[in-house]
Amino acid sequence: MEQANSISRFSTALSLCLLAWAMLSPSAAAARKLNVVTSTTDMAALAQEVGGDKVNVESIAKGYQDPHFVEAKPSFLLKLRQADLLISVGLQLEIGWLPPLITQSGNAKIQVGGPGYLDASQFAEILEIPQGTVTRAEGDVHPLGNPHYWLDPDNGRRIAKGIAGKFAAIDPEDAGYFQQRLQDFQQRLASAEQKWDAEMKPYRGRKVVTYHRSFPNFAKRFGLDVIGYVEPRPGIPPTPSHTLELVQLMKRENCKVVLVEPYFDLKTPQSIGRETGAQVVVYLPSVGGEKQVTNYFELFDYDIGLLTKAFQATQ
Repeated sequence: MEQANSISRFSTALSLCLLAWAMLSPSAAAARKLNVVTSTTDMAALAQEVGGDKVNVESIAKGYQDPHFVEAKPSFLLKLRQADLLISVGLQLEIGWLPPLITQSGNAKIQVGGPGYLDASQFAEILEIPQGTVTRAEGDVHPLGNPHYWLDPDNGRRIAKGIAGKFAAIDPEDAGYFQQRLQDFQQRLASAEQKWDAEMKPYRGRKVVTYHRSFPNFAKRFGLDVIGYVEPRPGIPPTPSHTLELVQLMKRENCKVVLVEPYFDLKTPQSIGRETGAQVVVYLPSVGGEKQVTNYFELFDYDIGLLTKAFQATQ
């Protein structure tokens, strides 16, 4: 009997120790947070704004990478296996690399259509939706519309609201916290938009050329006119004949700014700049494209700062 009591007391003590260890363990603390994986840093930035300290957020793509082409790594599978929620840009932006990772992760929650999968494009205003049949001859055209929609602050607002709703559905106990975070984000965004609008107002109507078609939402929001692209077609490298036509167009239209994403070669844009007297600006399409750009607000601060400086230099 005494031996049985000793075993019982030992088991109880062991259980209490294990419980206390679990409560104090960092991994246990982390488990109380939602594990969120996003395809890009921009979705991660918005998820962090809404989730605060109730979420752990990791992005697969880095801000300086071309999100169309991301090398799939085994480490990504581990992240996805542990995810409570996967947030994608959608519109086939990640079609070349994300679907196999989702399938191979073995995580039922984050499969397309599952409770832990969120396509952020459903909340945004989508531009450049092709009409009629889309073929590969037209280049890397997205048949569902342009996926670079986060470069309009209003779409950021819409996406954040959608993410807050998804967080609340997964974690109802913290729904009020997520709503409060959303409201705070919306207020700060409205204030920032007033500043950005004032900074860009003198340059509404200015003509620009971009390397890739990643700028339409930004251009529409701030009143810029994208007259051409360094790529002859999306995803197709520049050719001498197209470059010559673009130079002639820029001279006719008095276009003095060429915007280039950080993952493209600068050789052709710089030659265009020399021929036209245009400023070549390496702007950031995503959070994290430069180390100092760590959140959604800093992305617009950085790009608008570059643009206004370039416009002032080419009056």
